[in-house]
Amino acid sequence: MAFPQTPAILESRQLRADELGRNPDESLLRVFAWMHLARTGDNRILDLFRQGLIKGTVCGGQGNEGLVVPLALLADKAIDVVSFTHRGFGGHLVWSGHLCDHFNQYFANAGSPTRAREGNIHHGDPAHRSLPMISHLGAMLGPVAGATDSQRRLGRPAIGFAFFGDGSSSTGDTHEVMNLAAQLSLPVLFVIENNGYAYSTPVSEQFGPGVELWKRAQGYGIEGRRIDATDAAGATAALADALATVRSSGRPLLVEARTLRLRGHAAYDTCDYLKPGESEDFFARDPLPKLRAQLAAKLGEARLAATEQELAAFVEACLSHSLAVPRPDPAGMKADLFAPASALLPWVPSLDSTPAAANAPEQLTYAQALNRALRKILTERPESLVMGQDIGTYGGAFKITEHLLRDFGRPRVLNLPLAESGCTGYAIGLAVNGHRPIEEFQFADFATEATTQITLNAATMRFRSGAACPLVLRLPAGGGLTFGSFHSQELESFFLSMPGLKGLYPSTAQDAFNALLAAYEDNNPVILFEHKALYRRGRHPVAWDPNYRSVWRPHHVRQGDYATFVSYGEMALVAAEVAAYFADEYEKSFDLFDLRCLAPLQLDTIKASLARTGRLIVLHEGRRTHGFGAELVARLTEEHFSALKAPPLRIGSLDLPVPFAPELEQAFRPTLEKVIDRISTWIA
Repeated sequence: MAFPQTPAILESRQLRADELGRNPDESLLRVFAWMHLARTGDNRILDLFRQGLIKGTVCGGQGNEGLVVPLALLADKAIDVVSFTHRGFGGHLVWSGHLCDHFNQYFANAGSPTRAREGNIHHGDPAHRSLPMISHLGAMLGPVAGATDSQRRLGRPAIGFAFFGDGSSSTGDTHEVMNLAAQLSLPVLFVIENNGYAYSTPVSEQFGPGVELWKRAQGYGIEGRRIDATDAAGATAALADALATVRSSGRPLLVEARTLRLRGHAAYDTCDYLKPGESEDFFARDPLPKLRAQLAAKLGEARLAATEQELAAFVEACLSHSLAVPRPDPAGMKADLFAPASALLPWVPSLDSTPAAANAPEQLTYAQALNRALRKILTERPESLVMGQDIGTYGGAFKITEHLLRDFGRPRVLNLPLAESGCTGYAIGLAVNGHRPIEEFQFADFATEATTQITLNAATMRFRSGAACPLVLRLPAGGGLTFGSFHSQELESFFLSMPGLKGLYPSTAQDAFNALLAAYEDNNPVILFEHKALYRRGRHPVAWDPNYRSVWRPHHVRQGDYATFVSYGEMALVAAEVAAYFADEYEKSFDLFDLRCLAPLQLDTIKASLARTGRLIVLHEGRRTHGFGAELVARLTEEHFSALKAPPLRIGSLDLPVPFAPELEQAFRPTLEKVIDRISTWIA
């Protein structure tokens, strides 16, 4: 069924600054029409929620239209980047899509742009650079910065619009990203929607006396401005000037927009925290009737009334259409967790990207193999870039990026501020817009600073918006080097319990080289776990391997028939020594597998082995409780439990923080001797 015809006044979604000077009344009538559409739609959405026809809850933009509508109209929607908040219904309407698309989103029906996988206004249009909202509002700024930079790298004179509220202006991400944007000279307009309340918390309880948020810009070396968004005409002119400044200067700018929240934070908000008379004051400053009165005085009451009548009829026609759309079908949800497999990239079949080079193996350390893979990617793939802290002149904490800045330059190798969350959000924005960033964390432990970006933003991007997020996150992990609790964590179980992430954990130099290429060309966020103790544990032959994608499957290291033995990372090397010991001393052969890929798990060959041997050993360095081995044991035994000849043996570290002293760390983690002892007891 076709969508209802859009009224002529809504056919134009663009407002040029010069139009405001040439024909201000007609320009502002267009602004009014979109504001009125947003207000009418928001009010009807609230009505339908109260009738039980819309589920979850709804957050209205009533009172915020004087900010979001003019800005959306002034933006160049062919190239610019935006991420609207839950007060941005009017902005969504202007940016893209038919009103029915947006109503379908609220009804969570089969026509929902997110296929009903996201609720209400938690959506965007990544294909048109409207990045989807997440409830962690500060975390939305980084992706806008990254996508804007991506557009500029592609030669498009785009600017970005990052919205956040007075409440979320207190979050760490907002500071990290504004500083990052200033340091990288990214043309982003940061917009604080200051309506006086973060849910129920007034600004007087958020900031010290006399704090003006726009003045924070001085701390980042950027310009700051304040505008009154309750005056839609004045806000339109002020925003037009701000956009022109950002677009011409190529620098970020911070705007604090004094706006209104005429309804509570959400539909269930009783607003009983407002002071006496405060609500009445809000409605007295409502930008919509103020703009209407200005236009009626110049264009006539009849024209305004006719416009409102036409828009009201359009809203009701669209609601009738959306109410008739069927409910969503859950089929296909699992298949849509990950973006489809990418085609093989046309790599030059040599380690050093030289077409005529011989493919003889070179003796490389694990660290050197990773460096060579990064060099190959930067040389052959123009959409690639490498980023992280101390990865420039210093070459990274473990020298994995040594000389990359010297050889490829700053546009491709970015030494970033100490801001893991903001920088990961920035990488997400780059990835969604067509670049393929590789981000190095100094230690896996520091990735916990970016947990929201990794697990709730990057990991869910495909499922909730349909957009691919090809991002590689390199995490130097593991202990045994006397680094203590904050530099030795094994976090694979922590991160990979969240759906949407892929994970590789190579144990050899060749697999490390292959894994970086395989992760790079995947269309999903991939965590590459790199055990620090392997970086310089000898040199090993590494060659160009046309079968590099085999790292997504387990490696069958050793044949055996007594037990199926599964491990990964540094422990895969320990497992190989253990298997050799038991073959020599006990004449018991283990069918040994190096898992390599931790997500998505490919366990068919291991299951077949277990069906044959009837015994299972799982060894990993992570803590035993809630460790990755528990998932492996469950997956491998649930189909053949009755056929097992012995209880599964699961070996991991103690359930403690990683201790510092070498003697304590040796007691904490699996060692060759302890693993042999555990298996000997198990056999007996």
